[in-house]
Amino acid sequence: MSLSGLTGRPSRHCLHIPAQGGPGSPFKRVSVFLNIGKSRELLHRERNNWAGSRQRCSIQKSSLVKCAMDASFGDTTNDSAGIFPRINIRDPYKRLGISREASEDEIQAARNFLIHRYSGHKPSVDAIESAHDKIIMQKFYERKNPKIDIKKKVRAVTQSRVVQAVTSRFRTPSKNFIIKTSVAFIVLGALTVLFPTEEGPTLQVAISLMATIYFIYDRLKSKMWAFIYGAGAFILSWLLGTFLMVSVIPPILKGARSLEVTTSLITYLLLWVSSTYLK
Repeated sequence: MSLSGLTGRPSRHCLHIPAQGGPGSPFKRVSVFLNIGKSRELLHRERNNWAGSRQRCSIQKSSLVKCAMDASFGDTTNDSAGIFPRINIRDPYKRLGISREASEDEIQAARNFLIHRYSGHKPSVDAIESAHDKIIMQKFYERKNPKIDIKKKVRAVTQSRVVQAVTSRFRTPSKNFIIKTSVAFIVLGALTVLFPTEEGPTLQVAISLMATIYFIYDRLKSKMWAFIYGAGAFILSWLLGTFLMVSVIPPILKGARSLEVTTSLITYLLLWVSSTYLK
């Protein structure tokens, strides 16, 4: 091939240099023969230089990985006979250089690495083994005696289907409506306590039933559903109040009708919840 007076062949290169003189003067042909052996030697040197650079890069990369591993455990020395720098730290997790959420594999890996690093110093080895044993025993104890997570238990109960079905039947009304129902049932409770009769608080209980039906009708605007919800809430509230007073709650008030009065107060409270928050 030829490029601007340069003629090249696979084994030699010819360079044409124009002779000095005017146009049309003859050229002096200078041939430069390149030795193929020298070219191969140059190529061999380039390959050696490239291999050496790659080896140095690999060594540097390995050194960086090793330094990162040393830094993760807080050690920068590679002397197996050296002294463990955290030998006097009392916390076993800090002594091994791990977190409290570390898994058993991570704990064992930290122990093996430090034992291998400081195998030539017996006090260091003993300190590492002691920290490892304490962590393993603590993990075993926590597995045998798990702590009760109250927040987790409460969350599980509140997210159960039964509780979700019950809470879905209630809603939060306006503040004025809450005040109105609260005043009504507080007045009924005060009348029941202040003016007990020989027959019991029959009149106040009847008024509480009518008040419940009225407040439910005020929200639902349906007489049929107001009567059904009100009567059902009254029956369940009275049965639950009687059960609590007989089996659970000790007598609070004194007198001949203390059981009926206290049961009525519990019934008023449950009716207030039903008439105010029930959907």
